[in-house]
Amino acid sequence: MAGTEPIAEAVGGEEAADALFVLTAALLTPARFPSVLGDDYPEACAALGLLPSAAGYGLLFGQDGLGARWTVVTDDVSLVAVAIASWDCGMAYDLSPDERTVVAGLPGWPLPVATSAPGVPAPHDPEPEEGDPEPLTPPTGDVWGAAQRRLGADEVGLQWAAWRAQVSDDGRTVEPSGPAPESPAGPESDPYDGVRKVLDELHAYLEEPPPVGRVRADNGGEGGSGILRADGPGWSLVAKAGDMAFVLLDAVPREVLPVAPGPRLPALLEALDAMAVRPS
Repeated sequence: MAGTEPIAEAVGGEEAADALFVLTAALLTPARFPSVLGDDYPEACAALGLLPSAAGYGLLFGQDGLGARWTVVTDDVSLVAVAIASWDCGMAYDLSPDERTVVAGLPGWPLPVATSAPGVPAPHDPEPEEGDPEPLTPPTGDVWGAAQRRLGADEVGLQWAAWRAQVSDDGRTVEPSGPAPESPAGPESDPYDGVRKVLDELHAYLEEPPPVGRVRADNGGEGGSGILRADGPGWSLVAKAGDMAFVLLDAVPREVLPVAPGPRLPALLEALDAMAVRPS
């Protein structure tokens, strides 16, 4: 399938190539988007050739009847949000958007998808036709760059408790592998020079708001503050207001740098948390 051709619910006969087996889905909204696509919402939209919309989009990752990988974009955000929430609760949900809500059909997947549709060939890029864009591909793990840095920050946010447990309140690692610098004002080193620059750029965000989605937060669980996420050129920050932060840098591959509360960090995190966009 391509463009806005129909999404069939079953495979058979002439409709085989046009069918889409939805394997998983994601939201592309100002407050929640696959960070692999960009540092902010407009950048993530541009990666898929989409114009930023205040309402956002839903992304469906699936295979057609011939096994080809497709990313289908729909403007029925509520439908996709309900499906994702149902799946997160372990409930079945048939995600079949009305074809009139389909905005685009893009070859390939921008994210890795672990499952495949039964009864069709193994996932593969569709045969290109004249004028088709290059298939979307997920980032590889053998290099380090902006996409890998943002994915690393995603993992820190998802595993916040585990990462936080490794660092004491003064920013030193609890593990016996050696202490971390106490703060960005600690020992002179390139990584922590980079952290100082990140903090300076975050302060600048308070003076001149960045593109939407550069600073976002989840709603947090009962009795606890949510995860605060900020990104910028070459860096990502994951934090909790009232606690500490972790920074990842393009220039420091695969390192997660702890930032202990100091004279600047608590007020900065509180201000960023106040300006962050959140899921509605």
